[in-house]
Amino acid sequence: MLGLPPLPSVNILHRMNSIWQVARGLNATNRGSDLRGRVERLNDRLDETLTPSDSLDHAETARGYYDICSDLMVYGWGESLHFAPLSPRESLEESKLRHQRLMIDKLKLHEGMSVIDVGCGIGGPMRTVVREAGVRVTGVNNSEVQLAKARALTAKAGLSNKIEYVEASFMDMGAVEANTYDRAYAIESTCHAPDKVGAFTQICRVLKPGGLLWGQEMCLTDEFDPGNSTHRDIEQELMRGIALRKIATFAEVNQALETAGFEVIEGENLGIGANSSTTPWYQPMEARNGTRRASLRGTPLGRRLAIASARAAESLRILPRGTAEVAKLLDRTADAYVAGGKTGIFTPLYCFVAQKPL
Repeated sequence: MLGLPPLPSVNILHRMNSIWQVARGLNATNRGSDLRGRVERLNDRLDETLTPSDSLDHAETARGYYDICSDLMVYGWGESLHFAPLSPRESLEESKLRHQRLMIDKLKLHEGMSVIDVGCGIGGPMRTVVREAGVRVTGVNNSEVQLAKARALTAKAGLSNKIEYVEASFMDMGAVEANTYDRAYAIESTCHAPDKVGAFTQICRVLKPGGLLWGQEMCLTDEFDPGNSTHRDIEQELMRGIALRKIATFAEVNQALETAGFEVIEGENLGIGANSSTTPWYQPMEARNGTRRASLRGTPLGRRLAIASARAAESLRILPRGTAEVAKLLDRTADAYVAGGKTGIFTPLYCFVAQKPL
């Protein structure tokens, strides 16, 4: 008697479902548009970011970057599109959740507070904050594409009654009244600001007196040597790959906060492990070890497979033409992250707490 074929593992089924979600998201986002042409134009604009120019609308470049790349970024990194201090005892998602809980603790969040998420992306941290702290959150984002995904995911999580959205640039939050929010946070968003003082001034304006801001910035560390050509090359690749007009130092971030009217309470590079067993923040993009249940997706091999799979899916019209070019862009960016992390000249984990004076 012939036995039944073995059932696919949960892992394989989960991966197939994730790929289908990517395909559905990309097709929905780019229906009727020329994705390949959009990627080419984005690459041109990213090249232009390396040449200082007042005529380049950097906010438009950053919005185009996330409009095009979000679906593949979620596939490779999850709903919370940010870095976190990693541990070999945790999965990537568990480490990000622990990091978000640290933010909740530093902001002293409690039920009934009103909070603004500045540059909310697709809302991964926002949903954690609502679930764990019982607060109401307003997400600000200038990407219509990301906001649509945030709304859908929030509705799926049953949290729509606790979260509102404002489609606006954090450089101009005029639609938000002054002195409105108890707390604010900005996770890897204000690093895209063409003018950091301007961004922090907007956040300070909408916070109530005494309100706290948690920020997570991508920064150059004290190891960066502007006279070192290798360091400068890595800096340029990071600026291009992450759509950054400039990468600030810790001191420059603090100075911008103070100029905007904040008092800096604390600031620390959490990308440096407290002990030798801590996994480097860039490890998931270098090798499949260092965290529990480490995924192949973010590794060099996983990224090459993603590019090849995207090309095949394009030929079968499962994915829109140009998807492989998006995967190549993110692959190049991952290499830049690893280079910046291994040399010690870059961190995405400069975390600070600042307060608006009473």
